[in-house]
Amino acid sequence: MIKTEKLNLTSEWDKTYPRDERVNHSKITFTNRYGITLAADMYVPKNVAEKLPAIAVSGPFGAVKEQCSGLYAQTMAARGFLTIAFDPSFTGESGGNVRYMASPDINTEDFMAAVDFLSLCDKVDPDRIGIIGICGWGGMAINTAALDTRVKATAAMTMYDMTRVNAKGYFDSEDSEEARYKKRAAMCAQRLADLKNGEYKLGGGVVDPLPEDAPYFVKDYYDYYKTERGYHPRSLNSNGGWNAIGCESFMNQPILHYSNEIRSAVLIVHGDKAHSCYFGRDAYANMIKGSKYTENKELFIIPGASHTDLYDGGNTNAIPFDKLEAFFREYLK
Repeated sequence: MIKTEKLNLTSEWDKTYPRDERVNHSKITFTNRYGITLAADMYVPKNVAEKLPAIAVSGPFGAVKEQCSGLYAQTMAARGFLTIAFDPSFTGESGGNVRYMASPDINTEDFMAAVDFLSLCDKVDPDRIGIIGICGWGGMAINTAALDTRVKATAAMTMYDMTRVNAKGYFDSEDSEEARYKKRAAMCAQRLADLKNGEYKLGGGVVDPLPEDAPYFVKDYYDYYKTERGYHPRSLNSNGGWNAIGCESFMNQPILHYSNEIRSAVLIVHGDKAHSCYFGRDAYANMIKGSKYTENKELFIIPGASHTDLYDGGNTNAIPFDKLEAFFREYLK
């Protein structure tokens, strides 16, 4: 018998977006192969009897399901898909007894466990399952698509490659052996400091207060995570951030090595104003390089959209939900 953790789940509607009365909402849990029980919101279109195509959604990196992943899930449910938006291991309402940690392996497994749940759900057609990853979870979604043959369609929205940004810095500005050595040494020292102090030091998160000379992308994050637009008390990015050593293992491995072997459909969506757009462009180029499976791969660039415009639409209603619906209808049929 696979053991599950008992989670304390909220019963009230505590999302950063309004409830859509066209869908039924409920809380569900499922367990990954590491024995971590994950919490999710499930959205089901009302008055539908037949088995449905399904989509699992997660991200951004450091966010919770009450933020934009839930918005995506609820919106796609209103368009006819059964959806779940889940909190990754160690964050939000999900289990894991060390909080605020991340792992390229465990977080990829989180998506695969979501596919497990959907495959066994009696309301779902198990041959029509897709995933959506946002920001850092866009990279995880592509990594999952390379590993999980049950995934028929993947959308990566305003994606980050978290292994690349940790190992090479933003815009690859720290791509040297010397820079990586300094990061590794600092994390090793922090491990010992944490053990001596009996607690993990937090690091990262969105800067607050916002400096006047902050780069545009820092202001972009602040405008979402630190204001009424997207603030949530369980979100790491809205508060103190990850553990300082939380992303240590990302330093030592790429996650997209086999992306050009993905046979299923992949849609990468980015705004051309996003600081992160180079992640999406490069991920697409690497995915089709030497691949036999390019006809169902697409890079979709939205003019004028910033990174967080694809979190909740921003001021420009930038999320291309019509495009997403058409993509999933084509490949989850």
